Amino acid sequence: MFAYLVRRLLYALPILIGVNLITFALFFVVNTPDDMARLQLGVKRVTPEAIAEWKAARGYDQPLFFNPEARGLGTVTQTIFFSKSVRLFVGDFGRAEDGRDITREMLNRMGPSLAIALPTFVLGLLVTVSLALMLAFFRATALDLWGVVLCVAMMSVSGLFYIIGGQYLFAKVFRLVPISGYGVGLDAWRFLVLPVLIGVVAGIGASTRWYRTIFLEEVGKDYVRTARAKGLSETWVFFRHVLKNALIPILTGVVVVIPSLFMGSLLTESFFGIPGLGSYTIDAIQAQDFAVVRAMVFVGSVLYILGLILTDISYTLVDPRIRFA
Repeated sequence: MFAYLVRRLLYALPILIGVNLITFALFFVVNTPDDMARLQLGVKRVTPEAIAEWKAARGYDQPLFFNPEARGLGTVTQTIFFSKSVRLFVGDFGRAEDGRDITREMLNRMGPSLAIALPTFVLGLLVTVSLALMLAFFRATALDLWGVVLCVAMMSVSGLFYIIGGQYLFAKVFRLVPISGYGVGLDAWRFLVLPVLIGVVAGIGASTRWYRTIFLEEVGKDYVRTARAKGLSETWVFFRHVLKNALIPILTGVVVVIPSLFMGSLLTESFFGIPGLGSYTIDAIQAQDFAVVRAMVFVGSVLYILGLILTDISYTLVDPRIRFA
């Protein structure tokens, strides 16, 4: 197992380097520092002096990859690529355009993001797996038919509709919860109930239909027929055998999502005014804060790769037959 983890981490390194190079090219080659200065200064006819001053204040006045005027290692280290991209690998994300430390902001905003994402993830998983098991248990019946129709209908509705509709119905009409904002301490639950509820409801259609397909595929296998031939009840077959053997394909989609929980939900946090990582990213895009966007892209890549490794490890927990050399 240890050797397998080492190999996977070594495989992940070229992927991160490739993502870093592509991100750097998008921010500093396709969109040059001069273009970034013009966007930030917000004027059409900005002077060359103002552009030079803006670049010098943020370290964008250096060469991209190679500095011929420096000596020794300075030819490589005194470049935009080293200061803005290579330092990401050691967790040095630098500062945002407003001067705030990006690492500190990300740590402060991780709590609100997890406060929404974790309950949504756990409740959503319990609800959708339970509904999928029920539809598979009553397969080929009216309940199964109308359940699938309802799932397809819910899949066809945009997540934005659930957010706006939930805010209007529960916050504006019934006034049960605040329409937006975020509290401190135990008072935060009032602001989290509606986003979590909407997140769970919005994911019911697609997830339930997907899990139902997995369960139905397991129902037709030989071990299920063998269990029934032994006289086991249908309920025991589903919960003791079908559910257990369906965990591997379920984990494929579930465990990968876990690291992305730290990144927050872009739409939910923005519409509900939650000061999490999702709204932080949206605000950075709107403010054209390239340092924050670049850092969030890199962190998202790292978390996604970790999710893939966690998925492989989780396979050994649900199926002892799987071992990694």
